[in-house]
Amino acid sequence: MNLVVFCPSLIGDTVMATPTFRALRKEFPRGRLTAVVKPNVAPVLDGLDWFDEILPFHPRSKSREHQTPALLRRLRADRPDVAVLLPNSIRTAWISWRAGIRRRVGYDRYARGWLLTDRLAPPRDANGKLLPCPIVEYYLGLAHVLGCPGDGVRLELATTPADEAAADEACEALGVDTSAGLVCLNTGGAFGPAKAWPVESFGVLARRLAEEAGVAVVVLCGPSEREESRRIAQLAAHPGVVSLADRPLSLGLSKALVRRAELLVTTDSGPRHFAAAFGTPVVTLFGPTRIEWTRTNHPHALHLYHPVPCGPCQRPVCPLGHHRCMKLLTPDRVYDAARRMLSGRRSPRSTTLQQGTKESSWRPG
Repeated sequence: MNLVVFCPSLIGDTVMATPTFRALRKEFPRGRLTAVVKPNVAPVLDGLDWFDEILPFHPRSKSREHQTPALLRRLRADRPDVAVLLPNSIRTAWISWRAGIRRRVGYDRYARGWLLTDRLAPPRDANGKLLPCPIVEYYLGLAHVLGCPGDGVRLELATTPADEAAADEACEALGVDTSAGLVCLNTGGAFGPAKAWPVESFGVLARRLAEEAGVAVVVLCGPSEREESRRIAQLAAHPGVVSLADRPLSLGLSKALVRRAELLVTTDSGPRHFAAAFGTPVVTLFGPTRIEWTRTNHPHALHLYHPVPCGPCQRPVCPLGHHRCMKLLTPDRVYDAARRMLSGRRSPRSTTLQQGTKESSWRPG
């Protein structure tokens, strides 16, 4: 069996797809598995051995080798038997169809059903509205169509020796003393500014963690979040709080730091899922996004949010301009949750604070 898997376009979603990748490899141990993935997301898969080849792809890439015509030529030459389309985009379905891949498995959304041979219906209510369901299980539904039962929803990642060396070097250069424990902080995310917690709140939290809990605090960031990360460390004004803003950045570095941390405090963004994959305790700050979509069954996770009448709106920018869902989440509440996790009083399962929600589960019939 020769399969090509079109991976999600976001870092966190790609981590949540790892149970699906694992299920495909387990079912086809001697098959050829190729991943089509955005170049900036590809390092998520570093250190894992499920794929025989990684094909970087971005339709607007500056490199012609990563654009649509090059991918089409490659797929036509490789002649995959099956395309597994994790993104819901019409583009991935069109590319698979144009490449002549005989079997194309995906969800029937955005008017692309005619391009698919195996069309899955997403869960909807009686009025046709999409129902929230964990993305981990949503993706696994595609593997089930191919007869891959999988072995559960456990997320899985790995680090490479280069990733670990980068983390060692960063800690040494920044003077990070992890003898009393390491806490990583993460703000922002590709979704949009509505997910962000105020840098002033992060600054207060960072100082309290360093001063009262006595842990080392490292503020993570991506290339577009350097200024926020730098500002948090400045606001904390404590030698135990440092930022990666002026260091060479990579996903591998972030993975290695989250892997060795005692706790991650994060917005609902990609590194949150690194914690679940590595078993690192995590406190996630939710605002505009629905917790139901991204449940990972991580046993050491706390979800915090402040209920507001207008949320969760699922909008990348606050449509009302007040951003209360995140601003009203106080540093005191977040610090108390962080201390709870650091003290070892971990929840037996993922828990939502401030408003209870039930774990949701869905699998295609």
